[in-house]
Order: sequence, then structure tokens, then C-alpha cells
Amino acid sequence: MSPEALPPSRRSFLRTGTGAALGLGLGAATAGCGFLPEDPNAHGDPDDPIDVRVDGNLIYFNWADFVDPAVFKGFEKEYGVKVIQSNFDSMEGMAAKLNAGNRYDLIFPTAKWAQRLTEGRRLRRIDHTRLKNAESVFGAYDYFADPWYDARSAHTVPFTMYKTGIGWRKDRVGELTGSWEDLWHRRAKGKVFVLDDRDEVLGLGALKLGLDVSTADERDLDRITDTLQSLRPHLRGFSSDSYNNLLNGNAVMTQAWSGDMAAMLGQAKDPSVLGFEVAKEGAPVNSDCYAIPSDARHPGTAMLFIDYMLRPENVKKNIEYIGYPMPVGGSEDTYAALVEPFPQCLVGADDLKDELFFRNGSSKGERARDTAWTHVKAG
Repeated sequence: MSPEALPPSRRSFLRTGTGAALGLGLGAATAGCGFLPEDPNAHGDPDDPIDVRVDGNLIYFNWADFVDPAVFKGFEKEYGVKVIQSNFDSMEGMAAKLNAGNRYDLIFPTAKWAQRLTEGRRLRRIDHTRLKNAESVFGAYDYFADPWYDARSAHTVPFTMYKTGIGWRKDRVGELTGSWEDLWHRRAKGKVFVLDDRDEVLGLGALKLGLDVSTADERDLDRITDTLQSLRPHLRGFSSDSYNNLLNGNAVMTQAWSGDMAAMLGQAKDPSVLGFEVAKEGAPVNSDCYAIPSDARHPGTAMLFIDYMLRPENVKKNIEYIGYPMPVGGSEDTYAALVEPFPQCLVGADDLKDELFFRNGSSKGERARDTAWTHVKAG
């Protein structure tokens, strides 16, 4: 794809304050946001099987620019429907829209949010035997056959997978050591960004200290906060626009999602001056999922779209468009070719470990993490 066609950074497309310098103030900490309980009688039994057929246009809700427009067009032409798109800028934003009563046929929660939706009975059951291409996922990636966030993947199909590391300018800093400690590099002082994301930033502090990536223990969080406070003199800001900050010179080093770094390769004039590393202390991993809300008006069309997206030719198009791998057997070479300059962007079955996913905690634990995040951002 051409550089002009590259999508914006995954998490930053609509986020207010992205790339802001330190000291411009904080938004409310909402990472503990959940889902209002669904009326079990409002839309029928969410466990009822879905009739896989066209039953209306597709009302689609996802991160911006996370499906190749050519794939949308092909689906619309083949099935004679329209894809009506809406976008969210955060998982909290997605939850707020669902809780407000907005109805969608297909949504894309991350793993921990898929668990919240499933436990709240907010998702339709997906019968994988009714998807012609499901075996390309579940037969190739055993992890997703019974993931922690959705037993037997009964309500979800994995869409993408990714991990978090450090992107940097080799021409400004030189080589790194392969550790989260590299964010404290003296030559990057004042030119470092971390993601504008509670779990990711607390997670890097936890991994650096050898702690659980999702810890809510107050003593652990005090240690993490102290560690991250020591990074403050090196920080320019909190931003999820990772690759643009590197390209335009705002950053010489940034915490980054692997897929955003892969997408950056198409825009870089000289990719050899850039690097991406995964810290030896551990890298958070995550997955976005296809999911059908319990109140979807057109679940049959949603099922058809999931199956259409899993066709090999569409998997290839979408990987090349968004820069994120899709856990579909046979697609690995496509992604490997895309990220050849950044081999640590690769996400394989060995990277998918329960302890490296961000997990849901108790209400008390989520409040403790929100408080720690507020302290980190306030300085």
C-alpha cells in the first residue's frame, strides 16, 4: 500500500490530548469502567444459534481504519449490503456507547473487555461450526481454542494480536540493550514518550520490577509509581501516536505497539535508522476480537462478515493494510515479509501467555490502579 494510504496509529485516531506535552492536565481515570447489566429478556437468549444469512446492513463498531476499505467494498458487493461504520477511541468509549443503548452488529473488544462483556451476557454465542473459515484460526492457534477471557471462544473469534515494546531512532541513540531500562537512556532524555494507556504504562513498570503485569497490590503499585516517577525527567509526554512521534522527531524513543511500528515502515524514508525491541523482562501481549452484541439487529450479516474476513485473500489484504498480524493459519509469511526490518514485531503462538495479558481485577483493585495511574501522570 502507498504511504498516503496508511492508517493513523491504532489507539490515537480520535483520542483527545494525544501527543500533548507533560503538564497539560489529565482526563478522568475511567479504566475501571464496566458494562451495565443487560436485561436477559430484552433481545432473546444470547445463546440461541445465529442463522448465518443476510438479515440487514452491517452496523460496524471498531477502531478507525482497522479494515482495508477494499475488503469492505468486496463484502458489500458480494452480499448486497452496506457497511455502516462507527469508531471508538478507547475501550472505555466503546463501553459508554453500549451502555447508552447504541446498537451494533459487530464490535471489536480487547481480551479483558471481551471477558467483561461475556460475563455480563452482552454477547451472542458464536457457533464456530457455522463459519466456513473458522478452522484456519482455531486449528492453527491452539491458544484461542480456550482462552482465559472467553471459555472455548464461545462468544468471540480473535481478530488481531500484538505486543508492546520500544521503538527508537538508531541514528540518535545508537543500539539498545533490550530492556525496559532503555527508556531511561541518557541520550534520549527529554525525548521519550510512553503510551497514553494506564495498563501499558503500569505494565512496563511492573515488568521492569519483576512483578505481575496486572498487579493491583498497593505495595506493588507504590513501587511501580516510584519507578515511573524516576522516568519523568526523561519524558516528553504521554502519547499513543507512536510512529508519528518518531517520524516527525518529537521522540527519539517511545513505548509502542508492535502493529503501529509495522505500519510506520511504509512511511519512513529510511527504515534503517529506526528500531523496535521487545524487552527481555517481558512484553505485554493482547488480542482484539470479533464479537456480536446480544442486542445486534443483524447478527446473521455479522457472521457472514467474520467468515468473509477470514478468507485467505482478505486476511492478506488486511494484514498489509493495518500492520497487525491476524491469528489465521497460512498468513504468517505475509506478516513476516511486512515486518522484515523489525522482526521483533512478530507475534507467534509462543508469545501468547496468560500472564502477559492485562487482566480484569476487582473493583477495589481497579480503583487502586486508577489511582496509581493518576499519580504517574500528575508527576
